[in-house]
Amino acid sequence: MSAAKRPPREGPPASAADAAQRLARIVDAAEQAAASVIDDAERQAQRELDEARDRADRIVAERLRELADELDPPDRWSERRGGHLKPVELAPAEEERGPEPEQPPAPRRSESAGARLLATQMAVSGAGRDEIEARLRSGFDIEDTSEILDAILGPEE
Repeated sequence: MSAAKRPPREGPPASAADAAQRLARIVDAAEQAAASVIDDAERQAQRELDEARDRADRIVAERLRELADELDPPDRWSERRGGHLKPVELAPAEEERGPEPEQPPAPRRSESAGARLLATQMAVSGAGRDEIEARLRSGFDIEDTSEILDAILGPEE
């Protein structure tokens, strides 16, 4: 071919070193993008695991309550506690004092039995006191877990 038939070149030819540098920048950018995608996926997976663990804890707590109710039905327990008692009539002096201050309601027997069962299972499987306490607080809405934990794990030192 003659020089007249060749297409004109647009600028000087790129050297191999320039091409390698551009290629390295492209690879670095791709690696950064991939790392960002992986980090986002790991955060999302952790959120989903945490949500699934919370749902599982609630399901286990509810099932334990149901099992405790089957083992010791609340109606049978209340019959034993109050079925044979008669109402107390207040003497006139007691009526004048006014009503007694309200006591917080006693925990349901089935919740207590379910919470103890869960705490025992967790202790047997090697869970620590803090982990068991957190599960009892979230699954059974128990504020003071020390009685259950002390009964199962012994007093805290």
